[in-house]
Amino acid sequence: MATDPIDRFIEMLWLEHGLSDNTLSSYKTDLKLFDNWLSVDRGLSLLACQRQDLLAYLAYRLDQGMKPSSTARALSSVRRFYRYSIRESLVSVDPSLKLENPKLPKKLPCVLSETQIDDLLSTPDLKDPIGLRDKVMLELMYGSGLRVSELVSLELSQVSVDQGLVRLTGKGGKERVVPVGEYTLDYLVQYLKGARLALDPNGGCHAVFPSQRGRVMTRQTFWHRVKKYAIAVGVSESVSPHTLRHAFATHLLNNGADLRVVQMLLGHSNLSTTQIYTHVAQHRLQSLHQKFHPRA
Repeated sequence: MATDPIDRFIEMLWLEHGLSDNTLSSYKTDLKLFDNWLSVDRGLSLLACQRQDLLAYLAYRLDQGMKPSSTARALSSVRRFYRYSIRESLVSVDPSLKLENPKLPKKLPCVLSETQIDDLLSTPDLKDPIGLRDKVMLELMYGSGLRVSELVSLELSQVSVDQGLVRLTGKGGKERVVPVGEYTLDYLVQYLKGARLALDPNGGCHAVFPSQRGRVMTRQTFWHRVKKYAIAVGVSESVSPHTLRHAFATHLLNNGADLRVVQMLLGHSNLSTTQIYTHVAQHRLQSLHQKFHPRA
């Protein structure tokens, strides 16, 4: 068992809550940064921190020009650490109690139009194994709403071509099953029968979408692939793999899908997380109304 309080906290999150490696890494990074600042600036450890020390750290982040969203996440990590520390009797007072989060600007996610999505998804070269792989990955993100982490880690055993379904393990280890549309399924079958064999000739990789080296692709690699295609069609601004997931949800709602259905497809635990897409859809409809309606 780890002796460092941060490592013990991370172990607890993994054991009790089954959080993903990416989430655990974010918690650890936030806490290590705070711990280092306390040590250098105040000569203190995390377990000796007082309320005024935490306030000073938040002010320091503000002075350094760090984003409010980043500071809000860091404060969330610190809060959870001290709740754990109280439970384990590592501290007697929680210095993060009743601290307010930094004010975050309300920012709607970037959403591409259906025409822009069509252009983007039509860009990969289907004669090239990597191009066909990218085509299927883009289609799955937009057609089924996968997270990028779910997409790059997707294994062959999670795909049922016969049923047209993909079984996913999302945040917190929660499983869900999402349908794959016939259009995407045709390309997926074509890819599995040919291009994938070219990328993994020895069959040593269990991932559906191996990298050029026959290994599991990183999220960063796929991000660069998306950027490449976005630049090619002139929609590179603010486009990322997550943009396709946003478009999936928004276009479903624009075309009459029920919010709870979208929630299940996205794998959101709370409906409130999904409701941002209703605002995006309304914003899009208002823009179209103002642009095209004669009395707008």
